[in-house]
Amino acid sequence: MKVLVSLCVFVPLLALATAEEEAVLESILRDRSHIEETLRLAADEKAGDYAAALQRLRKIYHNSIRPMEQAYKYNELRQHEISDGEITSKPMVLFLGPWSVGKSSMINYLLGLLDTPYQLYTGAEPTTSEFTVIMHGEKIRTVEGIVMAADSSRSFSPLEKFGQNFLEKLVGIEMPHKLLERVTFVDTPGIIENRKQQERGYPFNDVCQWFIDRADLIFVVFDPTKLDVGLELEMLFRQLKGRESQIRIILNKADSLATQDLMRVYGALFWSLAPLINVTEPPRVYVSSFWPYDYAPDTSRELFKREEISLLEDLNQVIENRLENKIAFIRQHGIRVRIHALLVDRYVQTFKEKMSFFSDPELVFKEIVDDPDKFFIFKSILAKTNVSKFDLPNRDAYRDFFGINPVSSFKQLSAQCSYMGGCLLEKIERAITHELPSLLGSINSGKNPTLSSCEVTGCGEKPKNRYRRN
Repeated sequence: MKVLVSLCVFVPLLALATAEEEAVLESILRDRSHIEETLRLAADEKAGDYAAALQRLRKIYHNSIRPMEQAYKYNELRQHEISDGEITSKPMVLFLGPWSVGKSSMINYLLGLLDTPYQLYTGAEPTTSEFTVIMHGEKIRTVEGIVMAADSSRSFSPLEKFGQNFLEKLVGIEMPHKLLERVTFVDTPGIIENRKQQERGYPFNDVCQWFIDRADLIFVVFDPTKLDVGLELEMLFRQLKGRESQIRIILNKADSLATQDLMRVYGALFWSLAPLINVTEPPRVYVSSFWPYDYAPDTSRELFKREEISLLEDLNQVIENRLENKIAFIRQHGIRVRIHALLVDRYVQTFKEKMSFFSDPELVFKEIVDDPDKFFIFKSILAKTNVSKFDLPNRDAYRDFFGINPVSSFKQLSAQCSYMGGCLLEKIERAITHELPSLLGSINSGKNPTLSSCEVTGCGEKPKNRYRRN
């Protein structure tokens, strides 16, 4: 009887204590309503129009750009093969930076994962040792790296080239979330300057470069205690060269400092990063505290709130423009493939012109590839085509390229024509100058980007060989 009475008294007290704990927790947690409002998560998307545009983009790539890629082995020059999974993938937001600066906490905050079974583990010590991809799924589950690499429908199958040791350090988390329907987050291991890179067991810098090349937005996160720049961080910024428009610097945990100290830390951060960022306009820097708990008292909470909303607007801009960015990326890729094909064609043409009955093919081509300027390889491309000199690849890259691929294995562009398929050069030029800009225009004007009748039937045009003499 006494036990029953004690139990009857204890249960209400336990419930009261739990309720009080929840009330205290709610009082120290930050309001998240502005996240949904700024990212417009409640708005419905026109999924049909988006899918139709992706279908047309995929068709243009496979019909007009990929045949030229394969004919002139472009992927062996750039090591960037575009798959269907990459074309249809959501925008990727990449988190980089030193260890324990709040990268995982920031993802937990944006997705509202606090006190859920799938919140990313955080702590004062180095906690994230894997590359963690957080993506949308119908149910909450963990996906192993070997499964992600084996699934051709995803955009991560090329990661297999980094070896099994890396795939063991790659993990995916799927969950149903409105934000993840529009974007994919990638959390990375923190940079530890006192550890040798080779101790990771896989090519860390190469893996980072793979994600950097495919990221739509790159958050480089720091906190007031980790502003020093070591060899690994310096290497990371070298890899970010050319991607300055995608970089955003975040000074996290800003409410841990008084205003005067925060100003000094802000200046010290720029002083540390100045030698690493060689651009006229520095990347945007956001100063706030990105985690679920309320700002510390007597700090610039209004400033931090405005900075956080600015970052969310930046993220929303990437989400809103994801289709336009995808089309622009495929068009830029097509331009590079076209330039590569023109250069290979010029190398082949020069080789055939210099060959005679008594010439040694290896010596003739070695002379051409060692000194292409002597034979006006690159200058002739600039003179005869509308190619910018700033888009031309490195000359030394072609010495390695032809070292693997004999010049005799390539045909000239004039021979890359067929009655049914047309000419490869004309098809890729039409895609760059007409089809992709037309697709982009149809999206901006709000028209339904369905396949045009000419793209389906070819409009009965006969292929024309621009190199054949009349």
